[in-house]
Amino acid sequence: MTPESQTNHPSFKDTIIAFIGSGVMAEAMIGGLLRQKIVTPEQIVASDPLDARHAELRERYGIRTTGDNAAACTESDVLILSIKPQVIDKVLSDLRPAGTNPKLVLSIIAGVHIQHIVEGMGNPHVVRSMPNTPARIGQGITVWAAAPAVGDLERDQAREILASLGEEVFVEDESYLDMATALSGTGPAYVFMFMEALIDAGVHLGFSRRIAEKLVLQTMRGSIEYAAASKDHPASLRNQVTSPGGTSAEAIYHLEKGGLRTVLSRAVWAAYQRSLALGAGKKVSKENPLDDVNRVR
Repeated sequence: MTPESQTNHPSFKDTIIAFIGSGVMAEAMIGGLLRQKIVTPEQIVASDPLDARHAELRERYGIRTTGDNAAACTESDVLILSIKPQVIDKVLSDLRPAGTNPKLVLSIIAGVHIQHIVEGMGNPHVVRSMPNTPARIGQGITVWAAAPAVGDLERDQAREILASLGEEVFVEDESYLDMATALSGTGPAYVFMFMEALIDAGVHLGFSRRIAEKLVLQTMRGSIEYAAASKDHPASLRNQVTSPGGTSAEAIYHLEKGGLRTVLSRAVWAAYQRSLALGAGKKVSKENPLDDVNRVR
């Protein structure tokens, strides 16, 4: 091992991190961990059912791979669950014989509660988190909560792993994770759809798609950076570019008339309900509590 490849994080010395499931978010985490030198490639094991995926990950990151979930669990000090919620019970059953081995179990599975994993693996040291796709370039945000049995060292390890993806927010109450799933976890989909609509509008005006994409991407990038730097409320920033009787005022009038805020609220509420349903088998409600207020009005 060369000095350059050694970890700069003493809390991960001699720590093996295993991933159960090696999809997009798992790869984002692997890349972040290696990019920030939290661990070395030799300290990462990725489990996946596809041989082609094994070869791809070994070639790209130099990590170890396996098709045996139980073997990965047995070897790990930190186990990261990055599978689809629909297969959680099957995977937990496979892991249970070695489930007490990891000192920390970190889940990024949407909707699956901490207690479900604790009982399924027989391991009380579980952290539940909800990252989002900008984590792939180190610009994500992750909300996370920990079971009571998770110690200070394991919390620090979870925080460092999640910080490798971008920003992280710890919450005491696990119920915030389903809310985060609907707002920040699913949020990039809302943003991408808004971008797509703006680009299509630019093409409709007469711009080439290439120029429309460039205008929209930089407008959104600049607006976000400006909002972060200014610290002003978004309503105040919007007012700064909305002159009476001007183009912005006319455009905003039609956005409000079309129900943009209501549609977004309903979408986020539906995503929240879906997150609850994935984790607890609850029926997905089609109702938004704000609709009751609207009916009263």
